[in-house]
Amino acid sequence: MGGYYFILTSLPVLPDLGELAPMDLREFRQLARQEASAAPQVDAVLLEQDLLLRESVLAGQIERADGVVLSNEQVVGDEPLPDFLAPVSDKQYRLAGDGTWEAYYRYVFQLAAEHHSPFLRKWVVFEVTLRNALAEERAGKLGLDAHGYLIADDLAGGWAGVSGDVDSVADTVSEWAAAPDLLSAAKVLDRRRRRWLEENAGYFTFAVDELLSYARGLVLVNRWQALEQKEN
Repeated sequence: MGGYYFILTSLPVLPDLGELAPMDLREFRQLARQEASAAPQVDAVLLEQDLLLRESVLAGQIERADGVVLSNEQVVGDEPLPDFLAPVSDKQYRLAGDGTWEAYYRYVFQLAAEHHSPFLRKWVVFEVTLRNALAEERAGKLGLDAHGYLIADDLAGGWAGVSGDVDSVADTVSEWAAAPDLLSAAKVLDRRRRRWLEENAGYFTFAVDELLSYARGLVLVNRWQALEQKEN
């Protein structure tokens, strides 16, 4: 029996996307961080949502947002991000935020190696592969060279011994490109992410990776709840 049995069995069942989230991310973080050995990995998973919110604030899509891992000042750009999110200094990025995202995925991949987490390793490969496939689709539509919009491409497509764990994302990209609006497109991607999660959750292992999988699923459920509120 894995060492996270008690915390995992105390967590509420994750609902389907579009249903009410059983807890918010701050409440989950407080609970999960009782397991000190899991704290850095849990924070790494939750950090993705903070970075998405920060991107929305800086782009003027929303006025403010509360951070879960980052401080509110970091989310709105009034304070610098942690040093581990600094872009690679000798690389040029077409989009300013891409440097932060590359640093983020490399940080999570490093954590995966340090803590022997197959889930984190495979998750980074999947997310980078999906992100770069979307970048190539956008660039193609605009007649641009996609190379300048790819991040951490050495991590994509099954690198580092996880070849075969990432299914083709071509169908998802096609569905995303055909979506009638931005909210619908966002939902296409999160439905694909939820399917991937179901295939890689490690149910009933009661290991740290199952806790990280729950964290990721809770992020998606909370995100969809926010999307549903925007639509209504």
